[in-house]
Amino acid sequence: MSLLKGLDISGSSEKAILLFEWVVVNLDASNSDKLDNQIIELMVKILGRESQHSVTSKLFDVIPYKDFTLDVRAWTTILHAYSRSGKYDKAIALFDFMKGRSLNPTLVTYNVMLDVYGKKGRSWNKILDLLDEMKSVGLEFDEFTCSTVLSACGREGLLEEAKSFFDELKLSGYIPGTVTYNSLLQVYGKAGIYNEALSVLREMEEKNCPPDSVTYNELVAAYVRAGFQDEGAAFIETMAQKGIMPNAITYTTVIDAYGKAGKEDRALSLFRQMKESGCVPNVCTYNSILGMLGKKSRVDDMMEIISDMKSNGCKPNRVTWNTMLVMCGNKGMQKYVNRVFQEMKNCGFEPDRDTFNTLISAYGRCGSEISASKMHEEMIKAGFSPCITTYNALLNALARRGDWRASESVVLDLRNKGFKPNETTYCLMIQSYSKGGNIRGIERIAKEIYDGHIFPSWMLLRTLVLANFKCRSLVGMERAFQEFLKNGYKPDLVLFNSMLSIFSRNRMYDRAQDMIHFIRENGLKPDLVTYNSLMDMYARAGDCWKAQEVLNGLLEGNGRPDLVSYNTVIKGFCRQGLMQEAMRTLTEMTNRGIRPCIVTYNTFVAGFSARGFFQEVDEVISYMIEDNCRPNELTYTTIVDGFCKAKKYKDAMEFVSRIKEKDGLYGEESMQRLVSRIRENMES
Repeated sequence: MSLLKGLDISGSSEKAILLFEWVVVNLDASNSDKLDNQIIELMVKILGRESQHSVTSKLFDVIPYKDFTLDVRAWTTILHAYSRSGKYDKAIALFDFMKGRSLNPTLVTYNVMLDVYGKKGRSWNKILDLLDEMKSVGLEFDEFTCSTVLSACGREGLLEEAKSFFDELKLSGYIPGTVTYNSLLQVYGKAGIYNEALSVLREMEEKNCPPDSVTYNELVAAYVRAGFQDEGAAFIETMAQKGIMPNAITYTTVIDAYGKAGKEDRALSLFRQMKESGCVPNVCTYNSILGMLGKKSRVDDMMEIISDMKSNGCKPNRVTWNTMLVMCGNKGMQKYVNRVFQEMKNCGFEPDRDTFNTLISAYGRCGSEISASKMHEEMIKAGFSPCITTYNALLNALARRGDWRASESVVLDLRNKGFKPNETTYCLMIQSYSKGGNIRGIERIAKEIYDGHIFPSWMLLRTLVLANFKCRSLVGMERAFQEFLKNGYKPDLVLFNSMLSIFSRNRMYDRAQDMIHFIRENGLKPDLVTYNSLMDMYARAGDCWKAQEVLNGLLEGNGRPDLVSYNTVIKGFCRQGLMQEAMRTLTEMTNRGIRPCIVTYNTFVAGFSARGFFQEVDEVISYMIEDNCRPNELTYTTIVDGFCKAKKYKDAMEFVSRIKEKDGLYGEESMQRLVSRIRENMES
């Protein structure tokens, strides 16, 4: 005891902690009397003061704490350590043990436990019970109490519960401070309800409650979550005008939003502006940029950012490693996930719950469902309870395969465990149904959203639009898009392009033109997908020259047409019988270094066959084989149908009999199907 005290007084608290750790690790039944209440209380005080939460939680997993009689302050410090280490069940067990000892928890103790239940999740009723308990013993809520409860609502999307709690606070005479208001803003910010967030700011100003940088950061978060990245960025200037300097969190929030919206150059520009203004990027800023660039495989830019990170003395943290793991989470990159994970551990970072969740998600994206399930088991063995993020990571792996039945089982399990599905859960379920072609599943979730049972967030409605697009459900897509606009959200270019494409496919050309107008009205710049959709629209409408005009406009604007662009224009000319123009477009395409594919050749085959130019068809087949692009069954079926349409059944039979001469790999079964097709046409 004297040695520990002496080390602490002399400023060698680290040595005191190391000595205490050594004693605890070597503790057994024969020498357990070396520890007494005084030693424990002293060391809890030192560990708490030095914020050694991880060490505290590990040591008290070993120390038989029930054998000691400590004061409330010491127990509260241990509770706080368990909370910070994510060991929520142990914190709850210790709290129950404290009350069993007839100790009276203080306001700080209750606040720690509110934080425990808030972070643990699915515990709103437990939080309400604690609040009632606090009232019954005469404890008055402080800013930490109120902000902790509201933060718990924010984590789980409990919007109504947050509003109700806040209204009751004010009715009881409590005057919220900046911290409480900021916590309420966070609830709306996470949901992207920017209008409610703005009304909270107005209320603060009316009540003479001064907003701070956190206030504006939450407002920025609300706007960018609703798709208004530029409006969120505008708050940076507003803050400066009001004498509140934007900090790293402000910039990082907008940078991250630009990255998620696919506006990497805007994000990097803001990053440069951040540094020019004298605001030092933190590890979160770098992590956001690395994640953004990783998604686009911009390796050179990533290396520049990592170099910048090192030169600024910013050390990678656990999130940086998790970000690296996320980057490796693509098909065929499983060995890189393993390598990064091992390197992370070599650098002294033990996996926490977030790491396990990231690994589950990364393995899922690699297509390794077995490894994802194995990580889930490893996580439980390591003492970490699955949370909603864990379930979402498992859903992500299943959604990529379209295994909606297994996804439904995961959602059922998380509900049975007391979790409430959040925005991400529903998005992943919609994606799972979409990938699996289950339009009824999409419609069920859509109905819950439209009936008001699920909050219609920006991300959820966006996912619903895109899922209906993948399933080619025009009605479902239109309804989701209208709901998106009705909620005041700002569509991005991906949504506009999807709407333009489905209207083109359904020959709804006026509606497609409306989308072009909306794109320009929203200040967005059409991309290659937009131009390709426009070309497709004109090609389908029979206006092949208009499709050519769009292609020319793309080239004049220094755009880079791709294979789809040229195939679309070729298709337009072939459908109108303008085969020479189609050939001219093909020549232009190959001159630009773009090689024809099976779709290109099949388009020419269809064009020549429809007009009875069978000699030209033979030439196309020969060229395909020379170009190592073997004809497929559709190629030969199209030719046979052309002969049959011209009533040249004998020529069709002769053509089939000669296929083997040019294409020796074509199968006998496929040949027989072509012969049967000709006979069916002859008999009809």
